[in-house]
This record gives sequence, structure tokens and C-alpha cells, in this order.
Amino acid sequence: MTLATDRRPGTTTTRSGRRPGLGGWVVGAAATLTVVLAAASAGTGPAQASTASTTLASTSRSSTAPLTNLAHLDWLGARVAPPSQSGHTTYHLAGEPQIGTLWTYAEPTGTGGFRHVGGGSYDPATNTYGQGAYNADDMSRAAVVYLRHWRATGASSSRARAYELLRGLTYLQTSSGANAGNVVLWMQPDGTLNPSPQPKELPDPSDSDASYWLARSIWALGEGYAAFRTTDPAFGSFLRQRLDLAVSALDRECLARYGQYLSIDGQRAPAWLIASGADASAEAVLGLSAYVEAGGSPAARTALTRLSEGVADLSGGDAQTWPFGAVRPWALSRSIWHAWASQMPAALARASTVLGDPHLSDVAATDSFTFDPWLLTSGGPDNGRLPTRGDSSQIAYGADSRLESLIATAQGSRQQAAHRLAGIVGAWFFGANPAGVPMYDPATGVTYDGISGNGTVNHNSGAESTIHGLLAMLALDAHPDVAALARTATISQRIGTTSIEAETAGLSGGAHAVVPPSLWTGEALFSGSGYAGVPQGGRVSFTLPAGPASLVLPVFDLQPGSSAVTTFTSEDRALGQVRSGDIGAQGDSPAPGALLPVTLPVTVSAGTTQLSASTTATGGDEARLDALMVEPLVSRLVLTGDGHSTAILSSRSHRVEHAQVTLPGTGSTQIETYDGTGRLVSSWSSRARTVPVRVPAGGFTYLRR
Repeated sequence: MTLATDRRPGTTTTRSGRRPGLGGWVVGAAATLTVVLAAASAGTGPAQASTASTTLASTSRSSTAPLTNLAHLDWLGARVAPPSQSGHTTYHLAGEPQIGTLWTYAEPTGTGGFRHVGGGSYDPATNTYGQGAYNADDMSRAAVVYLRHWRATGASSSRARAYELLRGLTYLQTSSGANAGNVVLWMQPDGTLNPSPQPKELPDPSDSDASYWLARSIWALGEGYAAFRTTDPAFGSFLRQRLDLAVSALDRECLARYGQYLSIDGQRAPAWLIASGADASAEAVLGLSAYVEAGGSPAARTALTRLSEGVADLSGGDAQTWPFGAVRPWALSRSIWHAWASQMPAALARASTVLGDPHLSDVAATDSFTFDPWLLTSGGPDNGRLPTRGDSSQIAYGADSRLESLIATAQGSRQQAAHRLAGIVGAWFFGANPAGVPMYDPATGVTYDGISGNGTVNHNSGAESTIHGLLAMLALDAHPDVAALARTATISQRIGTTSIEAETAGLSGGAHAVVPPSLWTGEALFSGSGYAGVPQGGRVSFTLPAGPASLVLPVFDLQPGSSAVTTFTSEDRALGQVRSGDIGAQGDSPAPGALLPVTLPVTVSAGTTQLSASTTATGGDEARLDALMVEPLVSRLVLTGDGHSTAILSSRSHRVEHAQVTLPGTGSTQIETYDGTGRLVSSWSSRARTVPVRVPAGGFTYLRR
């Protein structure tokens, strides 16, 4: 579980798993690295030291040794005997009064280990936290780790820990009354539930509506039922009952709106997603897929079908237009994407198999094979493309979500493409990240909590980061070919998106810099210090770094009814126009208008350094120009290390492009080209040091030496 921030960058009062419309932009403790565990630091409570080293120096282990090490996750675990609390019980509570839980955070002791930390301010007089010591978000996902490890290895210890955590999770689930099926998020060290924590979170109380923690509980219960139904039928039956109870809450609070649509700045969006999100809903879909595949109820199958349909509805764009084929995470915004909780392709791929619906698989493939190559070359799994890189911090949750999604989409003829990209994504854990250092240590099982946009590492190792580090390692252990690619993890070259702020460009003719009261609009984030207001006759002159031939995507705050029309030119060539009023009515979105990249129809040639924008408008209207996103027609990422080199070239072009790639090392280079759906187009090998390659339109090219 990430330490929450108020989804507006720079604030530090809430946690991830909340939507911007419910309090700003969330980036989490692992993400907001400037103020880590600030509330908990006032008093850490009853802490224990771990023997795990805080220095990740052991990633040179044998390539045949398992990467998955549960030691740190085991240490985060705890067992408590909760007091009697109305509406809360679990399997065999009378005979087994202790249940499994998990500490939320872990910070370094300064002597080589870690100490446990809860969420919120600690009161030593009562041994309680403002939020709690343990939470459903992390207990559910830790249960998934142990379930998958048990099923992969047969380890009885993982079976036992999965059993105890599922008992603990179902204790947090409200079993009767108006909120039956929902889940209380927080628990204090003695097992007392805290349904209304401080800082306040929504829903409040935490079991009063559908939530991220309901979605993640469904994920764990679905995989739990699939694992225990034959090995422990009595416990499996109990899990089935609790999952059906969760589905009833989902029906009551979300799926009752099935077939209804929101109007978001002129586009429709499904009204029945959990927390209005494809991200939360996708994690529920993972559990429902496992449950239905294992013989779950007809109601669960209906829920799976409807949630999957809603998730797929948020797919948009293509290789040239935002969001470049991705499934957007939040129904209320056309502008944002974030890597954390971005398991939408994984969920759709699993649901496609279970439901026999190829459309879901196709949507997943576009996200994986059109969007992911762009993501990798443009900076990696950021916590927020808003739509520019407004939050370029990165956490294990984001990297794992992309890795697992690629592996899940590795179906049929797409397997090879998915595994190639998954290996490059997996390299994040071993050094292919903004810090250039390993974030996971196979010798200890420690995953650091994240990396800020400037490359600073957060050396805490809380539950969420540990969990998603281990989920990634389980996936790599199950796919040795992907794991081998992931060890090539030093970034040698990256040529990708360049963002240029409009408010700091050359402003003339009345164009002026605007610093809004808040950079957060309610559904997107202005980059830099604000935007350029460009009135009738105003002009903005940009200086571009000399680079390859590129698309230009000006980012405008489009406003309904605006008369402003902005024309872009470069080298006396017209690149295109943007009409600021080309956006629908606000409808159900949090704010009027939308901050969106708009692709100009004409590209700039290689070496272009000057570009200008001029506006015509009436009635005092102004264009609101935030930035330029300059996207190479062929972007690239080159990795080295472990005796190999790997490269990926991503196309934003409408035609086949040609490029040359220099890969360090010796020996033959394998070259493979793929289209934007992951289908192999061609493959060949070359012994040349500088390799000429073709890049399919809207696809990608992979090289390995």
C-alpha cells in the first residue's frame, strides 16, 4: 500500500487508491519521495528490526537461482487476535483466534535493517495510528503473492501464510448489514478496526461503498478459491461464500448502473466501474476470472463480463494520437494515465480467455504493443502522464503492472513480442530506471519504495513495493527467457518524447505566461509553472533541440465555445491548426474542458529547431497552450549489461521507417519487427556493429546482441 498523497503533486495527506475527483492526484509514499512516512515518523510504535540489509548488492546471483525471495514479506507479516466486533468474523475464528495481517510500511533502522511502521500519526499512549498498522489493500495482494508461490513451488509455508492472510482479509470484510460485502480498510495493532481513519479517506466509513480495497479483495478471494477449492474444500467453500458476498456489494454499488454512461467532455464513458476506474476494476477482473474459470457463480460471470466491457471501453488513441492505444485508468478524465494499478491489459487478456471474447484480447494487445513501446522509449512507467510527465516518479507497482500485463497478453502468435517487451520492462528492477540502480535484491527480497523524477531512491521497503517486486519476480521465475532479458539493465541510450513549456517560450503580440491558482485542473495537470495565454494576434516561438523527424503534439486546455484557433508553422511550412473550442460540454467530468495533446497533421523534419504558434480569436478569447510534446517518428531505448545489448525502436509513423542502431558487444544481432498488435512482421540477423533496420508503421523493432 502506498502512503497516500492528495492526488495533487506536492501534497502529502492521502494514499493511492483514490481518484482525483475524490481529493486530488494520488502518487503514494513510494512515489512522493520528498515527504516519506512523515506522519509515521513522529512515533514508529512497536517496531522490530529486520535482518535484511538496506543495500541492494546481491543482484549478481546465478541466473539459474530463483529470483523470488519471500524473506522480507514474511517479516512484514503479523498475527493478531482481534476483539469481538459486530459484523466481522472469519473462518474458524473461535478455534483459531489469531488471524494473519501485514505491516503497511518499513523504514530503515540505520543499522542495516528495517522497522515496522503503521499509517498516520502514532499515539504511544494507546498504541494506535491515525490510520492503522495493517490494511486490506496490502493483505489482499500479499495473499496473491503467497498463493502464486505455493502453486508454483508447492511450498507449504506459502500455503499456510496465504490461508492466514485470507482469514485476516475476510475478517476485514463486513459480513452483515447495509454494507455487507464491502471491506474495512484499516486495522490497529491489536486488531481493532478503524473504518474512519485520519487523514480522512473516501469512502468514509471505508466499507460504505465500493473501493479499491473491495476490488483487491475480490482479486485475492478469486485466486484463493481457485487454489483451495480442491486442497481444502471447506475453506474453499468459505472463500466462495465471501466472494459471492463481495460480488453482491459490487452489483449493488456499481453494476446496478450497467448500461448507463457518463458524458466526459463530449465522450461517453461507462458509469459502472469500481471507483470510476478501469484500474480498480481490472484488479477485480483478475480475481473474477480466476473464480469463474474455477467454476464460480453465474452472478460472478455476469460481473466479470460487465466489468471487462467497461474496462475495454476506456481504450483510446492509436500510434499517433493520445493516449497511444492505452486503456485510460479513470473514466472521468480523458487526459491522464498512470503506471500504478495499470493491469488493464492483464485483466482483459485473462477475461478474454475465460469468457471466450477475442475483442478483450485485442484491446489488451493494442495497449501492450502500441502504447508500451512508446512508454518505454519516452521515460518508462511513470506515476503520472497527466498528460505530460507531470509525475515522473516510478514505483514497483507500476513496473510490475506493465510486466504482468505483457506476460498475460503473450497469447498465440503474440507471445514472442510480449516476452521481448516484458524483458525490457522487467529490467526496471535491476537498474533500467531513472536512478540506474537495482530496486530489488534477490538475496533479501527487499524492493525499495520508489524513485523520484530526479533519480533519488526512497530506501524504505513497505508492503506494496515488496508485494509488487515479488509478483514481478514470480512472473520472471515462471518465464526464464524474460528473466534473462531483464538482466540487461543499464540504460545506454534513450531518444524519446521532449516536452517544451509554452509559458517559458518566446511570447509576443499579447501572449503571456499564466500561473493558475492550482496546476491541477480537477482532471489533469498543467506542466511547468502553468500555461501561455495566447489572444488574438498572440504568438509563441519555440526553440526545439535538433533531433529526428517528429510528430508535434501541442497540449491545449481546450474549452467549450472558445473561438481561438492556433496555427503552427516551422520553416515556412504550416504544420496544422488547433481549435481550442474543439471539445464537448463538461457533462459529468470534474472540470469544463480538457487538457489534451492534439496531434498536428504535418511532421517536423530532422534537425528542425524553430517552431511558432499564432492565434486568431474573437470576443477576448485566448488559447491556453500548456506545452509541446515532440515525438520522434522513431524513438528508441538501448540497454546494455550481463554480456548483452538490447534495443527497442518504436514507431509513431504512418509508414515503414528506416533507422540505424549501434549496439555494443560482439557477435550476431537478432532483429525482429512487429506491428502494433504484436504480430511478427519479419526477422533476420546481422553481424554488423551498426545495424540498419526497418520499423513497421505504428509498430516496433526489437534487437538483441
